[in-house]
Amino acid sequence: MQYLSNILFVIVLIAGIGFFSKNVKKLSRNIKLGKDADVSDNKSERWKNMAKIALGQTKMVVRPVAGLMHILVYVGFIIINIEVLEIIIDGILGTHRIFAPLGVFYDFLIGSFEVLALLVIVAVVIFWIRRNVIKLQRFIKPEMKGWPKKDGNMILYIEFVLMLLFLTMNAADFQLQQLDAPHYTKAGAFPISQFLIPLFDGMTTSTLVIIERTAWWLHIVGILAFLNYLYYSKHLHIILAFPNTYYGKVKPQGQFNNLEAVTNEVKLMLDPSADPFAAPADDAPEPEKFGASDVMDLNWVQLLNAYTCTECGRCTSECPANQTGKKLSPRKIMMDTRDRLEEVGKNIDANKGEFVPDGKQLLDDYISREELWACTTCNACVQACPVSIDPLSIIVEMRRFLVMEQSAAPTELNNMMSNIENNGAPWPYNQMDRLNWVNE
Repeated sequence: MQYLSNILFVIVLIAGIGFFSKNVKKLSRNIKLGKDADVSDNKSERWKNMAKIALGQTKMVVRPVAGLMHILVYVGFIIINIEVLEIIIDGILGTHRIFAPLGVFYDFLIGSFEVLALLVIVAVVIFWIRRNVIKLQRFIKPEMKGWPKKDGNMILYIEFVLMLLFLTMNAADFQLQQLDAPHYTKAGAFPISQFLIPLFDGMTTSTLVIIERTAWWLHIVGILAFLNYLYYSKHLHIILAFPNTYYGKVKPQGQFNNLEAVTNEVKLMLDPSADPFAAPADDAPEPEKFGASDVMDLNWVQLLNAYTCTECGRCTSECPANQTGKKLSPRKIMMDTRDRLEEVGKNIDANKGEFVPDGKQLLDDYISREELWACTTCNACVQACPVSIDPLSIIVEMRRFLVMEQSAAPTELNNMMSNIENNGAPWPYNQMDRLNWVNE
């Protein structure tokens, strides 16, 4: 019977890890649909950013209540899952608490895991209340209806249940230890789960074993299920926050990238020896599209940003355009980009690795022009993001497409650019006229 249990555990473990690996490959494939981006510079600064922002959670604590609760959930969930290593070894070998020989250190570990589990439960309850009872404004924006709202609550429910299963498993285990049940080594400290023991009064040893084993199985299967749920959830940032903060923007926030094709044209214009009428070489590649109208026109870092979005809404709550009632929501920009990228990925899967044009694109079908032109390019969203996402870069690329490919800039912007071209300034009169007041 024990061997059957071990075999079943190994099958479940391989299936869980295998399905997760399959999703990781799909995720990597989708991100690589983006254009190449050179992010090999400033490596020391990038490692520093990853350590501070992803690991140290420094941008989370800007909002102390949410930041502290998030750190408790993050640290608690990660550290408690160190015990998963023991569970996996026990499941494969048929042992029970294989690390028990660590003695006092093992007692300290189990005790600290239980305290953290309780803190995670408290934090999760507070997060649920903020979302569903207090209904903070950033959680009830239009883009948070439907699946995003269900997903946010689902994650809280899963974390709550996993922590409760962990404490139930320990409580039943502790009771079995007191009863000198065979196979249950006396090990571990149980400062929290000991208070659940009265629930087991009068139960037989066999009943307690069933409870402990059921909680043990549900806990590990739940963790494997949660691991595979990540791909479909905003909680993918648990994994992607680290590479995203490493590859995040390290240049000054006000510095925009120049299009190489435009830069080369300007250099050509300034080169007195260049022939302005020279035709391109026969083997010259097709000129690249200016800006972006679909996800394949964005670079892979921007697509990584989209998958990393936590949907926390800090960007949108800081956005001055959104605050004044305009349609723009930086969070929606990232969610729309991710949704379109997923749609493209499914198209590729359905057509044996090739993308078949579906008559859709990110621009207009997902993100409206009204949203794009509402942006003031102030970088408030970039500054607010706790995992170094840059919604502004996507907005700018799509506006470049509208201006340079479709000449579809708003009238006000066209007038301004005409004035710059003719007058050297945004205003509709010559620069010399601006100084006429000096002669009065």
